[in-house]
Amino acid sequence: MTPTSYALSLWAPGTLNGPAVCALAAHRVEQQFSENGFRPARLTIDMFKVAREVPTFTRGRLVRAGRRIRVAELDVVQSESPNSSDSDTAGADEVVVARATTVFLRTSANPPGTRWQRPDEAVTFRPPTDPISDTDVMSRFSSDTPDRDAADESESGGTTGASNSAWNTDMGAHQNGGRKRLWSHPLPAIDGEQATSFVKAVTAAESTSLVTNWGSSGIGFINCDLSVELARLPQGDWMGVEADSHLESDGISIGTAGLFDSHGMFGMGIVTAVNNAAAEIDFTSIDLTDRYREA
Repeated sequence: MTPTSYALSLWAPGTLNGPAVCALAAHRVEQQFSENGFRPARLTIDMFKVAREVPTFTRGRLVRAGRRIRVAELDVVQSESPNSSDSDTAGADEVVVARATTVFLRTSANPPGTRWQRPDEAVTFRPPTDPISDTDVMSRFSSDTPDRDAADESESGGTTGASNSAWNTDMGAHQNGGRKRLWSHPLPAIDGEQATSFVKAVTAAESTSLVTNWGSSGIGFINCDLSVELARLPQGDWMGVEADSHLESDGISIGTAGLFDSHGMFGMGIVTAVNNAAAEIDFTSIDLTDRYREA
């Protein structure tokens, strides 16, 4: 497979972005190892080497095929050779840039009893209400500013977390120290092939790093992994990601985000990231309109 221009990263010329690598892994592992009666419940991918704009393919293996649990591993492999293809024999010019583990669980009924869940009134993610045309795949962004958060708390007598700012496509308008949200239309991992709900979920979830590590001067942490936890598969073409927690110390950060569709929360994203301030991305100086238009 040859990466398209839409898969290119903003971090450095000739490199691939995280969503593209994760989408490819999700597409291939589902294609190769899914089984009737099972549903992908977790994908964890370690991205330990920069993926470049070169021929890319995958190699997978089934680790466990149990009665209730199936586990598969998949490598994302790159090569400078245009003739490389999926095979069990590694070439001399090949390098593994990422490795994903996917857990498929058998579906059944929920156990008896009641358990705590976040009440509806405490949910702070609200998708955009303005209609979006079928040809418009530009992501929408929303953020909370610290000043607005404080005002909300003062008026309510406590922390509400419901200070959603207006959704728009201007990333520069949301470059602040507040909580971030994203509403996006994940594209197919392979050009010409339909994206499944699982692939859409994983592609959107990679933005956990964006919404949790994006601060007032841009994004200076780059994630080296992604874990996607799915209670159900999403519905529809648009996926939401909302920062839920962020911790950083000594150049290392961890972040979690809620994953949403138009019906509510369906999963969570978790990332670990490392300082990459030397190549920090400042969204006030970048216009991604042409890239979305090309997509």
